[in-house]
Amino acid sequence: MAFDLDLIKEAYKNMPGRIEKAREIVGRPLTLAEKILYSHLDEGDPTKEYKRGKDYVDFRPDRVAMQDATAQMALLQFMQSGRDKTAVPSTVHCDHLIQARVGADKDLQEAINKNNEVYNFLESVSNKYGIGFWKPGAGIIHQVVLENYAFPGCMMIGTDSHTPNAGGLGSLAVGVGGADAVDVMAGMPWELKFPKLIGVKLTGEMSGWTSAKDVILKVAGILTVKGGTGHIVEYFGPGAESMSCTGKGTICNMGAEIGATTSLFNYDTSMATYLKNTDREDVAELAESVREHLRADDNVYDNPEKYFDQVIEINLSELEPHINGPFTPDLATPISEFAKKVKEEGWPQKLEVGLIGSCTNSSYEDLTRSASIADQAVSKNLKAKSEFTITPGSEQVRFTAERDGILQKFDKMGGVVLANACGPCIGQWARHTDDPEKKNSIITSFNRNFAKRNDGNPNTHAFVASPELVTAMAIAGDLAFNPLTDSLTNEDGEEVKLDEPQGIQLPSDGFAVEDSGYQKPAKDGSGVDIKVKDGSDRLQLLTPFDAWDGENLTDAVLLIKAYGKCTTDHISMAGPWLRYRGHLDNISNNTLTGAVNAYNKETDKVKSQITGEYGAVPDVQREYKAKGIPSVVVGDHNYGEGSSREHAAMQPRHLGVRAVIVKSFARIHETNLKKQGVLAVTFDNEADYDKIQEDDRFDFVDLKDFAPDKQLTVEIKHKDGSTDTIKVNHTYNENQIKWFKEGSALNLIKKIYAN
Repeated sequence: MAFDLDLIKEAYKNMPGRIEKAREIVGRPLTLAEKILYSHLDEGDPTKEYKRGKDYVDFRPDRVAMQDATAQMALLQFMQSGRDKTAVPSTVHCDHLIQARVGADKDLQEAINKNNEVYNFLESVSNKYGIGFWKPGAGIIHQVVLENYAFPGCMMIGTDSHTPNAGGLGSLAVGVGGADAVDVMAGMPWELKFPKLIGVKLTGEMSGWTSAKDVILKVAGILTVKGGTGHIVEYFGPGAESMSCTGKGTICNMGAEIGATTSLFNYDTSMATYLKNTDREDVAELAESVREHLRADDNVYDNPEKYFDQVIEINLSELEPHINGPFTPDLATPISEFAKKVKEEGWPQKLEVGLIGSCTNSSYEDLTRSASIADQAVSKNLKAKSEFTITPGSEQVRFTAERDGILQKFDKMGGVVLANACGPCIGQWARHTDDPEKKNSIITSFNRNFAKRNDGNPNTHAFVASPELVTAMAIAGDLAFNPLTDSLTNEDGEEVKLDEPQGIQLPSDGFAVEDSGYQKPAKDGSGVDIKVKDGSDRLQLLTPFDAWDGENLTDAVLLIKAYGKCTTDHISMAGPWLRYRGHLDNISNNTLTGAVNAYNKETDKVKSQITGEYGAVPDVQREYKAKGIPSVVVGDHNYGEGSSREHAAMQPRHLGVRAVIVKSFARIHETNLKKQGVLAVTFDNEADYDKIQEDDRFDFVDLKDFAPDKQLTVEIKHKDGSTDTIKVNHTYNENQIKWFKEGSALNLIKKIYAN
């Protein structure tokens, strides 16, 4: 039985009429993305055509999902909304706070002991406000959503950038900041600029070592980390039809690495099969009844260039396995060229650790394909030369894999099964190493590989590949090993070659689980007390941000001019800092500590304009805050790429940063800044970035006239008395300007409900 079946019935009941109305209005066939967008308008039936990449549109998502690290701040904000229950079905998933140390059972128990205060808070808030609660160990949010909540044609948002994983089941699922989730849970519409569309036509069929992972690794190489920004990526074609549902999920999951709003596939037989195998036959039957509306119109597939803003074609029969990295997920190299590149670039050839799993590749199929390689290591008398870890995606997957003897194959190979959680993928990894600063190489089946992402070591060269390729390379212990062509020497001195991986899409005996980890909320939460300890260093109730005083922002100092890539990991690191995700003041002590200062090329070392001395970024900013001095952050392209974490916007706001001026923003981070009342603008002339000097001060001379589609003027005052006047652009609409004026979007919500 599916969750929220009445919701799904209602969505499918409204869909045909709304799609037909939209088709009449736009006067042409519709893509799948457009069908879902137009059938989830806040206004109900469509009344006008929306311009891609231009019009802001209000939507009504079907549901919200939150992981424990981001849920803390989202729920702390929701508690201020005035609602006594969420307006849409919502869930919390405890997957981020479990650190990988020695193995699943001990790590899970240690996490419960260390984070009990946070788990109790999340459980109590969920119970009070009608939110489904998935306990620690239940699994990673995206795999659990795929198994239980996603459905074809659904629109959902989640407080994690890899929410698009649900696109593997035909859902239009978008990663957002917590403030967006609060809007929807509070019954407000969710605003999004109507996305542009990229079509990816898949022909042929995969075989051998090539997997779904290689599709997105290839696409990342084509589009780069910002090529999908402002776009939905829609996959179609005979190659798409030949893939498993969880393989599709892998592709959609990593669409976050190209900046895409989301990615999705049309409804097909593989999705129907997956729904039935996850005990949702009723959803499959409902989907079949509206099947024609859960895919693009035929004309779109026949002539994709007419209906998408960009079209990419990939022949799966010719696609090689790829390895992406290091330090960025879009540096794509086919396996046939990788060994040469390792030597040319001087990357550490010795492979120290192979890690499989995470939200991207932790399905039953992924584990079986990898286990077929692990099994060969044992049968061919090969000993793994690298440390090897396995992270199942959910308790259902883990339990079933153990029942079917899959996990035992990893154990015989020498692998360590970790808890059903994010672990090393997000820096929650107590890595076993003699020299934590040593230049070294690891390879994972995860999604992100920014510097310091996995283990905090800037010298770790992290590469991304399919789980079966990771398993093979962990056996070899050699980054230059190509399992398609190379042999290995076994313990008897014999030359042996690994056979192609063999996988099973779904368990022949069905999925099984003793305790899924789900906890249903109270029907009436009015008597439930929310658990927050007095004086806690983990949780802190929020104080609303101050509203704008209506005056021009003047004499703001430069806090930092960030050089090069500045992701949300650089702005608000994860790893050990996850413990403070519910305490805004404490976690603000990591603000921008990973960003590289353009003037000295160092991290966490900026000049104070009060003392003239250099200090840690948060310390210098706290000095400014104490003296009431506003500050500005300057950045490069795609500023704020990566995780959806709104802390990267809330922390600077809390510390007194008033504006961020960059060459370009990543979508989610720009929205998060707007939601928290920070002025987010871009250089009209990118070369003006070079005019910014270390001791500069900024006057926003016409902020009082802040209006949509109107540039702002900034006067930059240099220490020598000279000035530069520049123009900056913004994407604020009327409603978003209200957020700025009120001090935050949440302040506006409270004002609306108060009236």
